[in-house]
Amino acid sequence: MFVTVMENKQRLFMLSLSRWIRTPVGSRLCRFASHLHRPSPTTSDTKNARIMRILGKRVQERTQLSSQLSEEMSSAADISRLKQLKESEPLQAAWDEWIRIRELLEETNALLEDSDEAMRALAVEEHQSLNKSLTELVETTVPALLIPPSTTSHLSAMLELKSGVGGSESSLFLANLLRMYLRLANVRRWQASVVSQNENDGGGIKDAIVEVKGEGAYDALRWESGVHRVQRVPATEASGRVHTSTVAAIVLPLMEETGTTEELFNMDDVKVEVMRSRGAGGQHVNKTESAVRLTHVPTGITVSMQDERSQHQNRRRAFTVLRSRLMDQKIMREIAERRATRQNLVRTADRSEKIRTYNYAQERVTDHRIGLTLKNLSSVLEGDGLEDFIGALQKDHAETVLEDMLSDA
Repeated sequence: MFVTVMENKQRLFMLSLSRWIRTPVGSRLCRFASHLHRPSPTTSDTKNARIMRILGKRVQERTQLSSQLSEEMSSAADISRLKQLKESEPLQAAWDEWIRIRELLEETNALLEDSDEAMRALAVEEHQSLNKSLTELVETTVPALLIPPSTTSHLSAMLELKSGVGGSESSLFLANLLRMYLRLANVRRWQASVVSQNENDGGGIKDAIVEVKGEGAYDALRWESGVHRVQRVPATEASGRVHTSTVAAIVLPLMEETGTTEELFNMDDVKVEVMRSRGAGGQHVNKTESAVRLTHVPTGITVSMQDERSQHQNRRRAFTVLRSRLMDQKIMREIAERRATRQNLVRTADRSEKIRTYNYAQERVTDHRIGLTLKNLSSVLEGDGLEDFIGALQKDHAETVLEDMLSDA
């Protein structure tokens, strides 16, 4: 009985689809149907047709999954199917809404030819409203449902900043960026703490490591990986000449010690060295071997930590950094494999790439990856304006993922 109901519902879908094909919009889209294996990303109608093609396929798969449920629904396979059906409910709802709007449009089309002028005016208004709803559904709602959820959305982040070209001016700019990210964490209500920080004599910072804990921290901050360039007149420049300096940012998924993270490495592959601290620390400096250096032999990754006075604390933090770097390496390797096998177009973070320029004279910040320029430098450095770049980069990433999906449809 359950299978029969689902089959009838599927036939109803196909009947509505056939009716839609006979409408002006439907016939226009269907002229592209035979060419869907040769997608044309510049044609909006073709893109929408491919989006609905994928959605229809997902709904059909859901119907088939429902038909595989046993009457008892007690097996592990049935439980898994029920979970998949639950997760795909939004797709079914979107498909049902698409059918509903198309049926209403058909009814409205008949009224557009009504002899009563007032009725025709109402029909035109309703027709425009329905078309607007249909466009939003196909171009916004459905794509958001089709894009796979992020597998790293639950991860916190580890941010590493390293001064580059520009000497002392670079280290001063690093201090500006560090403050910017700490301010952003405060705005997002993430918990941020500076794990390591090496200062120079001029008040700048040569390098720093920050832990940012909170839902979505890694997914938001991952776009900050790369070279940040600043153009400004240094305070020590008497002639007023603009200098260009750089800071490199590396964002890693924060991998703290749990029962499962050790699969990232074998303890036998990690060389642990202890030594006396070389930094500030009062009476403890050079008296106790509190500094720790880890070397992951297979990859050559080295982590040194001496900021804490306790060897145990430095060891714990060093292993946290090591886990994060190894997890990042794993994620980058998986992305590279997907690119190689599927020619994935998803933009990845090239850490040698110049990603953003901060121009003080023009109060301008430009992100070179998406060509976005905002004239609100002060707001960006306060953390608030940085949200605009993060949002734009996430949107660009989602659109790229969708285009990749459509190219395979």
